[in-house]
Amino acid sequence: MLSPGDGAPDFTLPDANGVMLTRGDASGARGLLVAFVCNHCPFVLHLADALGALSAELAALDVGTVAINPNDLARYPQDGPEAMVAFASEHGWRFPYLLDESQAVAKAYGAACTPDFYVVDADGRVFYTGQFDDSRPRGSQRAHGGDISETVRRMLAGEAPLARPYPSSGCNIKWKPGNEPQWGRP
Repeated sequence: MLSPGDGAPDFTLPDANGVMLTRGDASGARGLLVAFVCNHCPFVLHLADALGALSAELAALDVGTVAINPNDLARYPQDGPEAMVAFASEHGWRFPYLLDESQAVAKAYGAACTPDFYVVDADGRVFYTGQFDDSRPRGSQRAHGGDISETVRRMLAGEAPLARPYPSSGCNIKWKPGNEPQWGRP
């Protein structure tokens, strides 16, 4: 599992059209928000529009955003490439949405659920791992991205990360049979 200060794993993954992108391609000059997501999880659906809006704010600060779909497409075809394009468009995602079919990148980051978030600084070091905000799908509060916004503000101001970030909440990553990491096993 990654912690603040760890080097963020590099990756080269395809988007839904097969175009290969790297972590460097997705990064802004001042950092990167990495979000492990999928198309069907209620937690992702809850915050998808807010993630689209927040990514535009981050882009204005020269912080990139990338979404990575690690789910097993054989068992969850609704998370497949065609649906990824429609999902991203529907929610205003103007950032890369990549497919981690081998699930190796999710494992390298220590991702456990969708959504799961990592903020990486300009030097390629993990600055934050945790939740998007304190809203939940069945709650009355709309998604707002407060934890990510505050994290990026702190990172860009040269301040310390949040002292006790809350872990992400969501649906377990749908690991391929036999591919489950130790933290992904029931």
